[in-house]
Amino acid sequence: MDRCALAFNYRKEKYNCAQAVAAPFADLLGTTPDELAAAMSGFGGGMGGCHEEVCGAVSGGVYVLSRLHADPADRGGHKTVYPKAKEFRRRFQEVFGHTRCGDLRTVAPGATEATPAAFRLGAHSHCDIMVVTAVEILEQMLAEAGER
Repeated sequence: MDRCALAFNYRKEKYNCAQAVAAPFADLLGTTPDELAAAMSGFGGGMGGCHEEVCGAVSGGVYVLSRLHADPADRGGHKTVYPKAKEFRRRFQEVFGHTRCGDLRTVAPGATEATPAAFRLGAHSHCDIMVVTAVEILEQMLAEAGER
């Protein structure tokens, strides 16, 4: 399954960035893409379309990691989720230089060798590029942890 291609297709279907990142992981999360899209509906466009907060692609990625790694014994997620969320955010920022939606919209990155899946899929919109790259980062992190 090419989760990056799925994410790109979700964007074409007008899913917001958070929805498009989370939905391809429905099988791993034991839910449906529609349920994930509903859960992530307010996180697109820098949280509710204001473009002032965290990029929806980042929010979607952190949501996936939270669902995969939440541990009831670690109620706040400090030991199980925070390290993975921080690493995901670090990798995203390493590629794009920012994690805030408004900053990313100003920079408007294009697909390059730094975004292999976006380049491979021919993504041109900066949001599509960030979505596909966020999914690619999640896939890399899951593979490194032997979770995929």
